[in-house]
Amino acid sequence: MSCSLLEFCRLQELKTVREYLFQSQKTEAEEDKAQTDELTWDTSDWESAWDNDAKEENATTPTSTAEESVEQTAPGWLQDCVVALSPCSDLLVVAREQKAVFLSAKWRTDEGGREEMTLAVSWSGTLSSEEGECVSSAICIPLASQKRSSTGRPDWTCVVVGFSSGYVRFYTEHEELSILYPAALVTIDGFSLFQSLRACRNQVARATAAGNDVIQPPPLAYKKWGLQEMDNIVDHCSVECFYSGGFNASIKGSPPAMSQYVTVGSGPYTGFFYAVEGNSQPLLSHVAMAVASKLTSALFNAASGWLGWNKNKYKTEEEATQKQKPKVEAATPLPIRFGLPDSRRHGESILTDDFGRVTLLDLARGIAIRMWKGYRDAQLGWMQIAEERGIREASSAPTPRRHALFLIIYAPRRGILEVWAMQRGPRVGAFNVGKHCRLLYAGYRLMGVNSVTSQGWQLHTQQVCLLDPINGALRTVNIPFHLALSDKKSERAKDMHLFKKLTTLLKSRDLEPDILESEVKSLLLDIKHPAVKKQALESLLSHKTAPVSCLANITCTLHESFKNQNPDEVDETLLQFCSSQLKLLRLYCNIQELNTSTDTTESSPETGDLEGIKDDLSRVGPILERYAQLHIRPSVTFAQDSPDLPITAQAFLSHMESTEEGALRVNCKEDSEWNQLGNFFFWSCLCGKSSIHKVCETLEPTGITPQQLLSLLLSMWLQREREVLQKSEETVKNLHTLLVTLSNMKGAVEETWDIQSISPWWQQVRNTCVQSHNAAAALLAAFVAHRAAKASITSRADSKLQSEWEAVSLELEQWVVCVRQLEDVLVLQTLLLLPPPQGAIGGAITQCSIKMLLEGGAGGVADSVSKWVFRHNLSPEKLKEIVEIKDTEDTEEETNENKTQVDKDQSEELLVALCKRFPNSLSPDLLFAHCCWEYVVQWNKDPEEGRYLSWAVEHLKQISNAHIQLGISVMMWSTFIVKRFSSTTFLMEKVGKAPKDRLCRRDIGMGDKAVTSFLGSCVQLLQILMEVTGQLVKNEYHLSFLKYFADSAVEEVEAPEFSVEEVWSGAEGPASIAELALEQRGVHFPLVQHHCLLASLLHTAMTFSMKVKPLGLFDSKGKNAFFRDLTTIQLMPSGDMDPAIVSLRQDFLLRALTSWVQAIDTPSLSDSGPAPLPSNGPMADWWPSLCLDLGSLLQVNPDILRRHLVHELYNQGLDIRAEQAMLEVEDKDVLGSQLLVLTGQRLSYSLLHSQSQTQPAMELLARLPPTLCTWLKAMVSLVQINNRICSFCLKS
Repeated sequence: MSCSLLEFCRLQELKTVREYLFQSQKTEAEEDKAQTDELTWDTSDWESAWDNDAKEENATTPTSTAEESVEQTAPGWLQDCVVALSPCSDLLVVAREQKAVFLSAKWRTDEGGREEMTLAVSWSGTLSSEEGECVSSAICIPLASQKRSSTGRPDWTCVVVGFSSGYVRFYTEHEELSILYPAALVTIDGFSLFQSLRACRNQVARATAAGNDVIQPPPLAYKKWGLQEMDNIVDHCSVECFYSGGFNASIKGSPPAMSQYVTVGSGPYTGFFYAVEGNSQPLLSHVAMAVASKLTSALFNAASGWLGWNKNKYKTEEEATQKQKPKVEAATPLPIRFGLPDSRRHGESILTDDFGRVTLLDLARGIAIRMWKGYRDAQLGWMQIAEERGIREASSAPTPRRHALFLIIYAPRRGILEVWAMQRGPRVGAFNVGKHCRLLYAGYRLMGVNSVTSQGWQLHTQQVCLLDPINGALRTVNIPFHLALSDKKSERAKDMHLFKKLTTLLKSRDLEPDILESEVKSLLLDIKHPAVKKQALESLLSHKTAPVSCLANITCTLHESFKNQNPDEVDETLLQFCSSQLKLLRLYCNIQELNTSTDTTESSPETGDLEGIKDDLSRVGPILERYAQLHIRPSVTFAQDSPDLPITAQAFLSHMESTEEGALRVNCKEDSEWNQLGNFFFWSCLCGKSSIHKVCETLEPTGITPQQLLSLLLSMWLQREREVLQKSEETVKNLHTLLVTLSNMKGAVEETWDIQSISPWWQQVRNTCVQSHNAAAALLAAFVAHRAAKASITSRADSKLQSEWEAVSLELEQWVVCVRQLEDVLVLQTLLLLPPPQGAIGGAITQCSIKMLLEGGAGGVADSVSKWVFRHNLSPEKLKEIVEIKDTEDTEEETNENKTQVDKDQSEELLVALCKRFPNSLSPDLLFAHCCWEYVVQWNKDPEEGRYLSWAVEHLKQISNAHIQLGISVMMWSTFIVKRFSSTTFLMEKVGKAPKDRLCRRDIGMGDKAVTSFLGSCVQLLQILMEVTGQLVKNEYHLSFLKYFADSAVEEVEAPEFSVEEVWSGAEGPASIAELALEQRGVHFPLVQHHCLLASLLHTAMTFSMKVKPLGLFDSKGKNAFFRDLTTIQLMPSGDMDPAIVSLRQDFLLRALTSWVQAIDTPSLSDSGPAPLPSNGPMADWWPSLCLDLGSLLQVNPDILRRHLVHELYNQGLDIRAEQAMLEVEDKDVLGSQLLVLTGQRLSYSLLHSQSQTQPAMELLARLPPTLCTWLKAMVSLVQINNRICSFCLKS
């Protein structure tokens, strides 16, 4: 890669600029021919004529007709102007004599619709303020923004103009402005200048807003040096930082202690001055502004139009300044340290002289180290190029980026632009650009940039620009870093640049394939370094949009070039890589061609194999059909995940690799990659669209092992289960042919394989089917492989004169077991695929496989079914009915008669069929145990759903074996229940009543309604524990448990023995829930009864929102026994309880009965008896019996509770229920005294306060004794009587 000129901007209105600046000058004759702007290399032998001025004019390259943009004006008019370009390329200043034109950057759209930057006239006018003053120099200083949101663009640009009294330039990295006058050198610190310029701009803004004409420029800190011992000085430069050290040179960030100034002129030709820091710095104020007064006035007046300043506003102040000339301060003498004397040579600018020579100076040593001749009127510029990342990528240790320095020389008399490597490097580039261009070199960037504020900035500045006045084009020079290198390093760097060019070329989207192919070929062949060439080839092969034909042609060309070279010069690794990639591309093209061909002639498989496969399909046909209906339901998929999406050549290459022997090998890491590659190889064969034998014949010579081809085939087959089930007969037939063809490949089935042992080839098929979650596809593959293996074994047995039964007993037995397992998995998976009814819980579908069930242990199947039961919201009663159906003999006949059934019947039928296939794994007790555990686990995840825990208890009730029921109950209590139960107890004890919803959610984790349901389930669970414990001991009466419960229950019921089906005997995994239940210890019955009593009290308090402190109803022994492990023996309360505690218990039970009576406060007026009550909730009919049972356990007289119940029933008008309850009362006398008051209340209301008083009632009242009348009147004031109670009484 060589140097190049890149056009980045064009100037508009050049004719307007020229006419404005040259209005007073006559137009010159038009040149006969214009110079061309073609960017070509100069191939003429021009070096031999450097010292001959006459030959310089004849050494120009051929020209072409140029565009006429400025009529009747010589193209060299720009050489007579002062030109300054901002480093940011957003402002250009063109000045001549007293006039100047400013051109600002603008964006426009060309004819092709592309955006391009142009420079258009933004201001033009006269800059001089004194008579005879002319512009001699100008610079554009962009000032960096101080805002944190800045991205590196300048805040504004200051134009500094020098007049005939002196000129101004900007130097070094430390932003120092130096002003050279005939007798003095003034330097202004960059920071001070930056702050002053910002302050001036702010004052202008304020003055413009306020309408004020007075502006006070801030003082500037400066240094004034008197350069001595030199006759004439025409140019200078300030050297505050030496650039030395070669590529790895570094520049200090702080100013040096001593400044160096280099001047050119005469007597001597070059002078070196050194100024030591530390001297006092005077202020450039109104006392000492003589030296820079003209510069300052020019600055403010020139900016008057461009920055919006009004020139007339400051005329008064300027006149006052001119009238009062300030005192000129004397300069500090600065003697010359040394110089380069040359009496004949006079300097014209830094590095150039009047002899047309360019001299290169070593500023550190003060000597001339190089000289170029024949460059009259040369214009110079410097470019510093940073090393691109990646050239030294092989280096392990991180190193700083290197920099190279290049000198740009423009020879206007020749029209040549040259690029020279420093310091003694060769010429690395030359361009024919025309004789009238202008080289613009600023030598600085943004003012005000530092390492803190510029972090993250993208500074876009141009170091050197070439302005062509013919067409207004602004060009910059692009120089690769490697041109500064030499030998092998240069070759490697050049290769890296070619690689970068290749990368850029591949990113372009508008290139035609033919052009892309030719360009890439050229670049690859030009790269010399093997590592870079391999990297470039890898980048090409990984390009997503490159056509496969283009990739193949380029790789083939590169491979042929290697063959034509000397074998000793070719890198073996690169040759092998190129050969393998070419082999892969040809394989890709061949397979792609076969997939699109129409030749599908195949030999039909053996009839016996097909008949056997058809028999297998007919046996599982109904379940396959139902599975397909459930599996092919519509679902949302993404287009990029579609298996029909063709594989690209780039993806194919990434999935394959080559071995050292030259054979190909599959290199897929993800399952999706295996599926994608398998689809590319075999899907067309399975669909009957391509020839199976031709595909296999194409794949066999590549060296891909049959085992990998088999893995690709099975992976693709299992992944495309939906398409396979839609046309199962055709795909199964083609699969059989393909599998047999692969089996016959060399290396598939070992020649030495003993048919009485397990074949690794067929074992690979079984392992794949065992691990697959696609049950139907795995079963079909097993059918095909079983028949193919049987045919292979039979043929081998016949060839060795062995009988068939010996072979069948070994390899084929494994297939029989595998097929049976897959059939079981298919039925199970079909059941799991059934969609839940509307309103059910739903959730993710469980995917099962043989491997999953074997690793799940004996309870793997029951666990999967329990999750299905939960998803389908199947009640325990319904599940019990379905499980019992499997014992009937006519179930299958009935289901076959009804072909159209609802989903509910399908689920019942499938569950029955599954239970028949798993008689041991899905035994009722095992199934109910897993369902119970699944529901309690789901309740623990969402305690608000109290129905989950309630149904878990219901499933627990359905378990018939007492050992399993006991173990499950203990595990439920200790794992999930006891913690929340204790929290509920302590919360109620703390608040002294049934807690509200907020407190329940805070302390228990569920709402108050959920807590009520939870406590009811706790009561039922503890009751189950007591009942099942009674079944495991000799006597069920609780008082006899003290002598039987030393550590555990005395077992009388035998523990069950679990077993699995024969084909699933290899199951190894965690123990089932039922097996864990058998390992649980027996419980201590009194402790369980103690907790059940507490749970009943809590449930009662929560149901009726009663005030109670539950632990206050027990003594200290009872309190200490709560929440202990139910399998341990605790010290329980015994003997008579404290009367105070008994009184509290009696009061609680009486209030509970009252609350229940008030809850059912609905008197029945029918003759048939009271209305039936619900079985749950506060109106349940079992509450009175529960209170009586609790009373007997809490040492409360049950007859008191019965009398209170009768009294409350009568008091609420529930006379029929009261009459039934009164039959159980033992002390009728006390009950009669209590009911006498109710009788008086009712009689008083009917006689004295009834709205419909009759005459017989009045007569009866008149005949009553006065004492009785007084008593009846007193009864009314005791209790507020309900109207409906009295009306019921009157009716009765």
